[in-house]
Amino acid sequence: MSCEMTVGQVNERLHRLRDLMREREISIYIVPTADDHASEYIGEHYKSRQFITGFTGSAGTAVITAEEAGLWTDGRYFVQAAKQIADSEVKLFPMGEPGVPTVKEYVKEHLPQGGNIGFDGTCMVARDSLAYEEIARDKGGCIKASEDLIDELWCDRPALSSAPVWVLEQQYAGVSTSQKLAHIREKMQEKDCDCHLVTSLYDIAWITNMRGDDISHVPVFLSFLLMTRSEVILYSFYENWSEQVMEYLKQEGITVRPYGQIYHELGDKVAGGKGILLDRYSVNAKLMEQLPKNLTVVDEANPSELMRAVRNPVEIANTIEAHIYDGVAVTRFIYELKQQGGRETMTELTAADYLQELRQQQPGYLDLSFDTICAYGANAAMMHYSATPEEFSALKPEGFLLVDSGGQYLGGTTDITRTIVLGPLTDEMKLLYTRVLQGHLRLAHAKFPKGATGQNLDVLARQPLWAMGLDYRCGTGHGVGHLLNVHEGPNSFRWRTLEGQKPEPIVPGMITTNEPGYYQEDGFGIRIENELLCVEGEKTEYGQFYEFRNLTFAPIDLDAVIPELLSEEERGWLNEYHQQVYDKISPYLDEEEKEWLQYETRAI
Repeated sequence: MSCEMTVGQVNERLHRLRDLMREREISIYIVPTADDHASEYIGEHYKSRQFITGFTGSAGTAVITAEEAGLWTDGRYFVQAAKQIADSEVKLFPMGEPGVPTVKEYVKEHLPQGGNIGFDGTCMVARDSLAYEEIARDKGGCIKASEDLIDELWCDRPALSSAPVWVLEQQYAGVSTSQKLAHIREKMQEKDCDCHLVTSLYDIAWITNMRGDDISHVPVFLSFLLMTRSEVILYSFYENWSEQVMEYLKQEGITVRPYGQIYHELGDKVAGGKGILLDRYSVNAKLMEQLPKNLTVVDEANPSELMRAVRNPVEIANTIEAHIYDGVAVTRFIYELKQQGGRETMTELTAADYLQELRQQQPGYLDLSFDTICAYGANAAMMHYSATPEEFSALKPEGFLLVDSGGQYLGGTTDITRTIVLGPLTDEMKLLYTRVLQGHLRLAHAKFPKGATGQNLDVLARQPLWAMGLDYRCGTGHGVGHLLNVHEGPNSFRWRTLEGQKPEPIVPGMITTNEPGYYQEDGFGIRIENELLCVEGEKTEYGQFYEFRNLTFAPIDLDAVIPELLSEEERGWLNEYHQQVYDKISPYLDEEEKEWLQYETRAI
């Protein structure tokens, strides 16, 4: 599917969809950004919301009525979405903004009496399906959860991916699958459940110590996992897996079944059980329909979610090493940008390609962890901007270049953002860069008691901007998977609580990004991002305290800093960090690069 669609294509598809809605007696049709597993990033087969709206961002929900088509997306994508749906029938509903209803509020308000709500139940999580069912019932209607109307319109829809998989060896995983299964079964027993259904691809990859390639830059494989007290069944496209993988699964006591077979046999497999542990924010509506009505459902987060968020010592050692190699690539990239006199001949695309080349030279590199965001000037005001061969900007010797990027290494997953000065800046740009840097430094040096959550700590990063009446429309940080999705939970830094999530205490072993920013529409964007590892601090009469250890090492551009705005303590923190950057990265550089890095990491 082409990423860019014309206004005419979008409107024509909406008209055809409405024809199908009338035929099926559907008043409102909902198209989330989702697959059968509630994944954040999805494969090409599942990009139904993009197909029907033309918006290419990774998050959003489309709602279509007989008279209106709405697109809901979050603050990362307001600018991009507005541009991509301009002049079409699709209307933007910027989530979280004053006066903007939520998707469910909108559906409740616009569903006519006796009207029905339609959606594809395989791509709608069970919690949301229950909410829509209640809305429809209150209006005297019902939900139609088996209506994949987009599939009927999408003639050349890509097939489901079934790429080969591979086993992550013990030297990288740290804990065996058998140990993980035993730990999960302990949690099942605590909940008095003899069955556990796992649909999250990240959890399944972590539990099985296997990785795949079914989603771009996310090394997971399409699958479902059903556990009982004595059996583990993996539903997947195993037909083209190697003999070594099949033998590994046999040794771990895991039986394989065809991917789609779970929709036909789940009910029989769990019949007679006392209870099933699952997460309705992850399990889709169609699977829930297969469960026996008399089976007790314990609706909680998968035990493996928290387990994988807390790194074991082997994972920590590996990810520390991976971040050094990644830092070498990013540092060399910044060096080239700062040294190259003919910058105007480089573009956002060629710069991103060059950074990828540098990463490919690093030991253990496998892939990018997401499509590089290389955004020059006003493009950086779009938090998840993506340059394309059809639309990109050339770099000029002035202003900011924001580069948000990361890599997948055998040792772990990296995510780093640097805002690089290419030439003269305004006083306002320097002021805002310095305020963002202050927030970054304050959060990185937080010291907090056991039990504190990311919601408690988020204010540290935002306060310098809040003091100016400014803010940014996204979280300050997210958990990072271990050779998995670059965004994972349950840990995060954000002051707003998202629907279906409760603030999770930050504990030793968790890795969370620290990425405050500022985005001025049609002007520029600023973001500084490192990954932080939570570690134990001192224990006092007030209890155990925790703190953070920086994992990410690359210079922070001093050309945009106003030193006198930083406190003495903040300057000390920055100087200490830059000394660490030089100490860790310089051994991998040549003499010219070392000399440059020594200046870039100078004490201020």
